[in-house]
Amino acid sequence: MRLTRYSLEKQRTLVARGFVEREKVISSLLDMGFSDIHINGLLHLWPGTHTQQLLDIISELILLGLNPEPVYMALKQSPQLLKLPIVHMKKRSGYLRKLGLGEGKLKTVLLCSPEIFTMHQRDIDSIVGVLKEKCLFTVQQVTKILHRCPYVLREDPGELEYKFQYAYFRMGVKHSDMVRTDFLQYSITKIKQRHVFLERLGRYQTPDKKGQTHITNPLLKDILRVSEAEFLARTACSSAEEFEVFKKLFAREEEEGSESHMPYSKSLSLDEDEDEDEEEVEE
Repeated sequence: MRLTRYSLEKQRTLVARGFVEREKVISSLLDMGFSDIHINGLLHLWPGTHTQQLLDIISELILLGLNPEPVYMALKQSPQLLKLPIVHMKKRSGYLRKLGLGEGKLKTVLLCSPEIFTMHQRDIDSIVGVLKEKCLFTVQQVTKILHRCPYVLREDPGELEYKFQYAYFRMGVKHSDMVRTDFLQYSITKIKQRHVFLERLGRYQTPDKKGQTHITNPLLKDILRVSEAEFLARTACSSAEEFEVFKKLFAREEEEGSESHMPYSKSLSLDEDEDEDEEEVEE
């Protein structure tokens, strides 16, 4: 009887404690601006997560400038974020602020690449190092790239550098244009296929050292931002059949010449035509 009474009292205590903790979470989330729908969703993610841990993680995301809606979507998409040590979360948040990704700029990054909080610091440093030291983007430009093209965080540093070098040396694309058009978000395969196809059709020409060409090159947005059908109809003025044949032949050429994967690995220095990049970049 005594054991039974003790067991019942213990269960009541645990239930009461759980109720108090739940009410604490609900009250805190309401104060942060979460709706009832958000709160119900977050409470389903809550089991197994300590109350204070849940609130600490969410508070840290709010402090980075995120609104409740993107916080809810990010945690729903990546509930493993709730298991991160708060010390790690605070340290990573401070690092992201140094990169300029506070003040709400983190929304796109978090929704596209939530692993920015879970990946190793050295991996983030490698990507940022390539953008700053190998590609010579300015600090402001690096912030815009990470904000608008967060998928670069998933890229191999060597591949990312190669993509930049291909654009800069082979296509003659300036730093400011790469940032403005979100160039680095596209795969190197898509970039090379469309660029070389236009080149062989006589519709694209690499600018000389003065940035001049004998023809007017199509805009980057008309090469990469459009669907394949629109690219062929409006930019290449060619057929789908011709492009399919080209892609097969080009893939074979790439495979046979894979040893020349780094043909543009020369040291880059910003000359006078790049001095304007900091002012030119637009949102």
